[in-house]
Parts: sequence; structure tokens; C-alpha cells
Amino acid sequence: MENTLIQADDTWLLWAFLAGWAAVSIYLEQKYKWASKLTGAIIALLGALILANLKVIPTAAPAYDAVWTYVIPLAIPLLLFQANLKKVLNESGRMLFIFLISAAGTVIGAYLAFFLMKDSIPHLDKIGAMETGSYIGGGVNFAALSGKLNPPGELAASAIVADNLLMALYFFVLILMPTLSFFRKNYRTPYIDDLEKNAGSGEENTASSYWKRKDISLKDIALASGSAFVLVGVSFKLAEWIDGLIPSGDDVNVVLNLLNGLFGDGYLMLTTVTVLAVTFFSGFFEKINGAQELGTYLIYIFFVVIGVPASIPLLINNAPLLVVFVGIIVLFNMLVTFSVGRVFKFSLEEMIVASNANVGGPTTAAAFAIAKGWTKLIVPIMLVGTLGYIIGNYIGSMMYYVFQAM
Repeated sequence: MENTLIQADDTWLLWAFLAGWAAVSIYLEQKYKWASKLTGAIIALLGALILANLKVIPTAAPAYDAVWTYVIPLAIPLLLFQANLKKVLNESGRMLFIFLISAAGTVIGAYLAFFLMKDSIPHLDKIGAMETGSYIGGGVNFAALSGKLNPPGELAASAIVADNLLMALYFFVLILMPTLSFFRKNYRTPYIDDLEKNAGSGEENTASSYWKRKDISLKDIALASGSAFVLVGVSFKLAEWIDGLIPSGDDVNVVLNLLNGLFGDGYLMLTTVTVLAVTFFSGFFEKINGAQELGTYLIYIFFVVIGVPASIPLLINNAPLLVVFVGIIVLFNMLVTFSVGRVFKFSLEEMIVASNANVGGPTTAAAFAIAKGWTKLIVPIMLVGTLGYIIGNYIGSMMYYVFQAM
């Protein structure tokens, strides 16, 4: 047993730290500008990393295993309660197209980055798959694919640091784009033009008016939590049954291995079952308030656990190479989005929020649209960005098999 201030079997103290520090990270991110720039994910990770390296908390414990086993699976359906496919297709068809183009840019960038750096970074097949999923849907996909692929803890922590650093830098680039004459001359900017035309009209669009406090009842908490448990239980049991039904292994052909990996995997089955349930019973799920918030809080607990096994020297050694790897992915996401999007005559604003939703997820894209005053893009990008939670898991899993073959 490690010689730490809090021992591995001090389960309640460790859960107090995990849940408490996740809450502190969210509070700091929403309260202070410096923390929002750093991101709550990095604050959560750094707190755990520092305490683990100072021997305050252990680097392995049953409490951490419980997060991987129970917390992450419960977070996924909670965050998918708004993923009604019929609504996405009916209300956001145009935005969906540019979002998928942007996702294709992520895949191209991940493939090229892996080809160039596969001999320089260990376990890059797993990290590459996780980053592919992350840059199509956001941190939810990173968490789901981490649970599926189980990479070494220090590499996962380094990947989170690289992921968030490049995400922050790219958001800065996206903020600058509308102010640069090159983009104003070569791209349509109807939303910006409309804002400039109506400047001083007294219309306001503040983040507080959009992200207002929601009414939430005991019934909401019960239905959100109960539904999540049922979806996880049914999905994992179904995946376990299919895993036993479809053979896999070295002596089985590639197609059967692929089918087993897709349909016999608990996380992918959970995504599929949840989306089908939400689409066919949308009236039930859309009336549940607070599911998004509960799911996000659980994901922050995951970010805390990610930082626990990482040693600072290993983080310093691994992060620079991973920054280059992730940088290539982001570069191609940007190039494909803004070149193909221009061919199809999408507006600059549509391309910016679509690329933002790929790299940071739907909430960051909606926040960006709110901050810029592009009100008509808020709902479409939230719907389409939520779809990224779904396809990101599938594409990330597919890329894992592609990387292994390389």
C-alpha cells in the first residue's frame, strides 16, 4: 500500500475529494475569467495531479475504479437525453451538413497525425481514437472512449492537457476570424452584417438570459437518474449477450472482429440504445430537467480521476508531443471546414460554430454563438453538437481499429 496521507481504503475520504474537487472546478470555471480560460477540466485534473504527486492521495484505489465502472456509463445517457435524431434532421439539416464536413476534417487530421507520429508516442492507437472522438463531440466522447480502451493513466492525463490547450488556442483563432479582413472579404457573414446594421437598436443577448437557472423537481432527479440506470443496465447486458454471440479473436476474420467491437461493446451499445429511446420517446425525455447538468457533473468527476495516476515528470515529457499530434488534428479540422464550407457557400458564422462544436462540444459552441449575438444559430448547433456525442463514439472506435491495422 502506498505511503500517502489518505490511504487507498479510505473510500469516503477519497469520494469526498473526487466529488468536492469536481464541484470546486465547476464553481471556479463559472465564477472567474482566469478559470474559464484555463477550463474546469484542467483545474479538476491539476488538483488531483498535484495532490497525488505530493503523496496526499493514492494513485490507485477502489474509489477510482468505481468512477470508471459506474460514473462514466451513467453520465453518457444523461448527456444524450436531448439527442432526438428526428428533431436534429428536421430543424438543423443545413447545420448538420457543415458539422459532418468538419468531423471529416477531424478524421483526416487524426489519420495523418497518427501516420506521422505512430513511432514517437506509445499507445497512440488508443490516444488517437480518444482524440478523434473528443474532436467530434467533446469531453464526453473522450471519457467514453477512455473507459472502453483503458489507456495508461499518465498518457490519458497528458492527452487531456494537450486536448484542452489546443482547444483553448483554437477558440482564440475562431474568435479572431470574424475580425480579419481576409475572412470578411472571402466569406459570407450575414449574421455579423445584421448585427452591425442593427447596432444600437437596444436588442440584447446575454449569456445569463440563455443559461438561466432551470426549474428542477424531485421528479426530474428521479426520472433522470432512474432512466440512466435502466439504460446502462439494459445496454451493457445486451452488449454482453452480443459479445458472446459474435466470435472474436486472432483466429477470427476481420469482419467478425469489427462487428463484435461495434455491437459487443457496452459503451457503443449504450449510445445506440439511449439515442433510440430518446428519439422514439422524445416527449418523455425532453420534459426531464437537469439531466444535462447531472451528466456534466459526473464527467467532471472523471476529469479528477484522470489526473490521479499522472506523474509530473511524465506529463512534462508526454504533453509536448501530444500537443503536436492534437495540433495536426485541429489544423485539418479547420482547413477542411473552411475550404469545403466555402465551396458550398456556407456563412462564416455557420462554419465557425460547427468547427467549435466538433472541437469543444455543443455547449461551448452555443456559448460562442451567444457571446457573438448569433441567436439563430444557438438551437441548431446545440442539436447538431449533441449528435457529435453519438457519432464521435462510433468514429473514435472505428479509428482505433484503423490505427491498430497501421
